[in-house]
Amino acid sequence: MARTRLTPEREAELYEAVLDLLREVGYDALTMDAVAARTRSSKATLYRQWGSKPELVAKALRHNKPGNLADIDTGSLRGDFHTALSRTDDCQMEKDAALMRGLSHAVHEYPELLQALRELLIEPEMTGFDQMLQRAMDRGELRPDNPALKYIPHMLVGALAARQLIEDRPVDQEFLIDYVDSVVLPALGV
Repeated sequence: MARTRLTPEREAELYEAVLDLLREVGYDALTMDAVAARTRSSKATLYRQWGSKPELVAKALRHNKPGNLADIDTGSLRGDFHTALSRTDDCQMEKDAALMRGLSHAVHEYPELLQALRELLIEPEMTGFDQMLQRAMDRGELRPDNPALKYIPHMLVGALAARQLIEDRPVDQEFLIDYVDSVVLPALGV
């Protein structure tokens, strides 16, 4: 599929419009027509560039991520976690959590969205996360046979979802850093 070349600024503008629309109307009501109207572009351009609504949404979310976990190497796992968590301010974290809550319902209704999110967002994040953990094992901070290793992503995603549900409070850096220090790192023996 031939893709037109967008400037990085124009691409960022399109992605931000997609995320704004997702926050406003949710995945179900998000249409390529609405994105085209919001961004003053044609539907044909959107389909030519991204192929489908699920791919556009997943790439917009990926673009919104503040860097790659694989690039974080402070010399300690604790430092790596803290650096990763400090890349997003509390306001953005709250917006992202609201988006993810909305999308968590949509992935059950739209398997093509789940597939796009896995390929374009989740798998790259997991690869970076695995590299971060591997470096900690290479430094001797983690035992490779620690049974908690395979559950760390689940613990982190659970923390993001559970705070709003249990405490009716948004997730913020202070909470996540305390959670990592109190739950995740002890589970890993750090």
